[in-house]
Amino acid sequence: MNKRAIIAMSGGVDSSVAAYLMKSQGYSCIGVTMKLFDNPEIGLTNEHTCCSLDDVEDAKSVAFSLGMPHYVFNFKDDFREKVVDKFISCYENALTPNPCIDCNRYLKFERLFQRAKELDYDYIVTGHYARVSYDEASKRFFLKKALDPAKDQSYVLYSLTQEQLSHIIFPLGDLTKPEVRAIASEHGFVNAKKHDSQDICFVPDGDYAAFIERFTGKTFPEGDFIDTNGSKLGTHKGIIRYTVGQRKGLGISAPQPLYVAAINPDANTVMLAENKDLFSRSLTANDINLISVKDISSPMRVAAKIRYRHAEQPATVIQTGEDEISVTFDIPQRAITKGQRVVLYNGDTVIGGGTITESFKEPIL
Repeated sequence: MNKRAIIAMSGGVDSSVAAYLMKSQGYSCIGVTMKLFDNPEIGLTNEHTCCSLDDVEDAKSVAFSLGMPHYVFNFKDDFREKVVDKFISCYENALTPNPCIDCNRYLKFERLFQRAKELDYDYIVTGHYARVSYDEASKRFFLKKALDPAKDQSYVLYSLTQEQLSHIIFPLGDLTKPEVRAIASEHGFVNAKKHDSQDICFVPDGDYAAFIERFTGKTFPEGDFIDTNGSKLGTHKGIIRYTVGQRKGLGISAPQPLYVAAINPDANTVMLAENKDLFSRSLTANDINLISVKDISSPMRVAAKIRYRHAEQPATVIQTGEDEISVTFDIPQRAITKGQRVVLYNGDTVIGGGTITESFKEPIL
């Protein structure tokens, strides 16, 4: 009996080629597009976002050309609770979220995974650029980087569990983007030349503050910009408009460039400092997920990323509690930001990661 796979199809070229590759390997497949929100509900037009009618039609067109059934699953309530509400809460509490990680964690690989089990499908397949392997020595599934470093998406997948990894296939992990587009063109897919989405799907214009105010109906009061000594430098326009490391849009005149160094939601203040004051040597993170190991009971040498586009940096990590790790970098890192994720690597293998809760100037190991 053929193995059965659900292909998560966003309407983009990557998931479409993933579907083709699975079909060509003999899998019995259905295509699924997740309905995550109605654009008018969040104040958007139907253009330039995922979940648009055009995206659904593109996914349906590719599925039809491959002889696959295609369905739309309504996950709007889950998306609002797990992604949008969390996104807003983070900014309200001076944290910087990564909603794409939350969407992968709670929608693609939790909600859709649950649905796949209910429907008795063996695998969830997506167009992510990453790889899954099984390590006989440790008896664990490993998450590995894609072969194309320019497209690797392992950072946003660090929350995958052993059970999930055992039922996930990433067909694009060994391919480059030009190779993927060539396959799509060869088979006449309508989205072969479709541009990749670069923005958060529910904030396509990148104006997070305007989205939050529009969606919640709240306004966020002005407050003080302060220096590292607590002296007032000016007036900010509401804390949701700022994140650590930011320089643009401050509206402050000073003898030297100033950057956001810290945000205090209780005092409604935004601390500004010089670039040299933004560097930290250590961090703590919670809500951890470990993949290649069960725990980190003694100091481990790793390469760590504190943002998606951050270059890996040599560091030492140790687990300081059931749900907490401490990471100390060999060289201080700029703008380590609460709410963002730290992801740990050993070569091309993801060790695990967690949500950054604090950073420190001095080592903590």
